[in-house]
This record gives sequence, structure tokens and C-alpha cells, in this order.
Amino acid sequence: MKISDLKPNMDSVDVEVEVVEKGEEREFIKFGRIGKMANALVRDETGEIVLTLWNEEVEIIPAGAKIKVVNGRVSEFQDKLCLSSGRYGCLFLM
Repeated sequence: MKISDLKPNMDSVDVEVEVVEKGEEREFIKFGRIGKMANALVRDETGEIVLTLWNEEVEIIPAGAKIKVVNGRVSEFQDKLCLSSGRYGCLFLM
């Protein structure tokens, strides 16, 4: 699948992308536990999308990396598409 094929609320998304830039890491508290998140701008030959990184993904995914998102989820935030590994997906460094 390519970035240009992504639509809001899509599940089971597999896509290979390059991390163009990685935003600042932020901490949050949910259910009494501290978590981390950061947004990264990723691209392929068809376009760009924001990839939300959660917890350990924040630590292991650097800017410039090529990654594969497996079983990802597409959502919409402030009228822009966002991609994440979601609850059941994962990210792999290539």
C-alpha cells in the first residue's frame, strides 16, 4: 500500500516509509501510567503523512530511518490524516 491510498479509519495498513523528521517527545499519564509519544513526518514516493509514535517506538525510530508499518491504523486529527501502529500493529526498521 502507498500513502496516497490511505483513507480515514482504515485498519490493517501495511506501508513502507522514510522518516523525514521527528518531533519532540512528550509525556502523558493515562490510567495512572506514564507514557511517551512523538509525531514524525514520513513519506514514500506518493506523499507524506504524520506517523504517531508511542512509548518504545519513540526511542527506537530515528529521523532518516526507513520503516515498515504493519497492521497500522489511519485516523484523522484536525482534518489531516495520521498513521499509527495502533493497538495491534507494529513498526519495523528496514
